[in-house]
Parts: sequence; structure tokens; C-alpha cells
Amino acid sequence: MSTPRTTVVIATRNRAAELHRTLTRVRALRPAPPIIVVDNASSDDTAARAAGVAGVRVIRLRRNLGAAARNLGVAGAVTPFVAFADDDSWWAEDALPVAERLLTAHPRVALLAGRTLVGPTDADDPVNRQLADSPLGQAPDLPGPSILGFLACAAIVRRQAFLEVGGFSRLLHFGAEERLLAVDLAARGWALCYAEQVRAHHHPSSTRPPPAWRVRIERRNNALIDWLRRPWRRCLAETGGLLWAAPRDGESRRVAAGVLRRLPAALVRRSRLPPEIERQARTLEHSDGEEPSP
Repeated sequence: MSTPRTTVVIATRNRAAELHRTLTRVRALRPAPPIIVVDNASSDDTAARAAGVAGVRVIRLRRNLGAAARNLGVAGAVTPFVAFADDDSWWAEDALPVAERLLTAHPRVALLAGRTLVGPTDADDPVNRQLADSPLGQAPDLPGPSILGFLACAAIVRRQAFLEVGGFSRLLHFGAEERLLAVDLAARGWALCYAEQVRAHHHPSSTRPPPAWRVRIERRNNALIDWLRRPWRRCLAETGGLLWAAPRDGESRRVAAGVLRRLPAALVRRSRLPPEIERQARTLEHSDGEEPSP
């Protein structure tokens, strides 16, 4: 049996039962991959139950780092590739070996976005069609369409590239974090592709945050990503629109407040995208093929 070249990294918080189901599924893969669980300061027995599963290493955090908790899992891995999973998702039986072959054969690729199958019927997530029909096209030396967005629960990364760009942003905490990582990888010259033959199963948790909260957080973070990477004119227009709407709309007011609180930290981290990556980002926006959100 071949030696695994991919570590599965799972960030979790207060979902002991769902995480146990995911770990059971991942442990059943052959060859069984190393698993690192990063516990985001759970108040239940999530970390203890995970630590009791053979082959699982648990990193316990004292505070909730959100999506950036995955960075610690990647740093702790020793394999060349890392597959992310959520506590309510897992990889198909052949997904990791297929991804390893693709990443090995295509050294320019930093990230493969897999095909996400939802629920017991394995329904295609709408994001799959967005990625497959990417207006960025497909370069001859890549295994799939070029993309600038993905779902973390169905993504496999080259560890070297992920660490090179610093991983997921702590500033964003949670929501739209994939979009910033995607453009940062592309800005360093790495390629990102959709690979429909690499499949992930997602059974959405019953304890997810309310949809309105998720929308608010993603609006805030998308505005912050503009300040972090996009032209000044766009930043001023987008945030100006939020401020204009704030007196009349409570949601816009909350989003604007979140942006303004984090704006000084975003400006310190600001770094404009290279012209070619900025052009690709505009292409996606103008074609209604914007980066997917979970």
C-alpha cells in the first residue's frame, strides 16, 4: 500500500458528534491519511472525542481563530499536500490519490477545487457549475479550468504554496476567506484549478449560523478584501455605498461598522494585485462568475 502524501486538516468548534462522523469517514480512506484536527476553543467535548480516534492529532486553541485555525494544521503537516475538510464534510474514496497525481503532474498548480456533493443524494453544489464554466478558461498545461475562488471543504493545496502566502487571513476570521487566499496564490504566480474528478461530500451541519449573519460577515469581508488588494477607486466606491446606505438600512450599518473597525489593520496589510490578476478578477465580476461563497 502506498504511503499517503496528503494530510487532512479539519478546523472545528463545538460539533463533537458531527466531527466524529467525519473522522470515521476519513479514517476509512485507503491509504488512511494523517489527520490533524484544530479545535477552535470548543466548550464541549469536541477535542477530547477527536483525540480518542486513532491516527488523529488534535491541536487545541485557547481562542477561536476562525478559518485561520487551518493554518496551524497545515504548518503541522509533513506531507507535500493538504486536503481541507470541515467537521460536516469528508472526501470520496478515490479523491486524495487522484488529487495527488494531478498535483504531482502539474507543478504549477497550488490548489485544486473539487466537486462538492451535498447531502445523502449527492446533489451537485451550485458552485460546481460556476467553477466548471469559469470565464478564465483553461491553460494547456493545467488539469482543469482556471479559477479564483473555491470552497475550503473541497480544496486540496500544495503545502509549500499555502505557507508561502501565509494561509488564511486572521483579519477576516471567517467568511470569504477563500477569495483572499485564491488571489494571493495567483499573485505569487501559482495556478488554481477546478478538478471535477476530485469529489468531496458535504452534509451541512444543523448548527450553522443564521443565513443573515453569514451574509453580513461575507459583505464585510468582501469589502475588506477590496481594501487589502484592489484599486483605491473600487475601495472608496464600495465602502462609500455602504456608508450611504447605513442610515436607512440596519444591515448595511452593521456591515459598515465592521469594515471601519478593521480598516486600519487592512491598510497595514494592503498589497495591490498584479495587473494580470486584477484583470482576471474583473473578468469574473463582469461575467457574473464571481468567486463562490459557501
